[in-house]
Amino acid sequence: MEPKTTFSGSPTQGSGYSKQLLKSQDAWWRRLFSVQAPYSWNLRRLNLGFTLDIGCGLGRHLRHLNGNGVGIDHNTTSVQYARSQGLTVFTPEEFQRSEFNKPQLFDSMLLSHVAEHMAQKQVVTLLSLYRPLLKADGKLVMITPQEAGFKKDPTHLEFVDFGKLREIAVALRFKPLKEYSFPLPHFWGRFFYFNEFISVNIKLSGPVD
Repeated sequence: MEPKTTFSGSPTQGSGYSKQLLKSQDAWWRRLFSVQAPYSWNLRRLNLGFTLDIGCGLGRHLRHLNGNGVGIDHNTTSVQYARSQGLTVFTPEEFQRSEFNKPQLFDSMLLSHVAEHMAQKQVVTLLSLYRPLLKADGKLVMITPQEAGFKKDPTHLEFVDFGKLREIAVALRFKPLKEYSFPLPHFWGRFFYFNEFISVNIKLSGPVD
């Protein structure tokens, strides 16, 4: 598998973006109210197994999964931070040379809060690179922000709702299994920054066209 630079030049690639994520993560109110607890529970209940977290950022989801996976991110500052937390994380180029770049090694692929930073065709291209590493009956889980969360971040490029998530899954030869709004019904996504679209899909046999 040849390395790609799908994210090259993205505003999420600089150290400033990582510092912004870290500042948000360490906000006092997040620590006081354990705001990540519901999202951690939601991710664990999907029974993802050994997971490839694409665009893993600071490694939040890998921590939710108790480190049972490998992360990839194009932001070297985020990669360094995630490693300092004891997580297994690589840049795309490093991952190509790693022991984890093997066919059908992973039970699941996770793409969380990444698709909205890209054009839809780029998302398909990115995931197609890593699809061969997923087991024959593996899962693809995609998570994107709803209306309020999408508008909040100026680095967001394309609003990705359930319809677009289904289009991405089908283009990659995945069968949509279930989709739901979390933690609140979709109506609240117009006002609540942290409401998410969750899409769970199962890999179908055969290569992507």
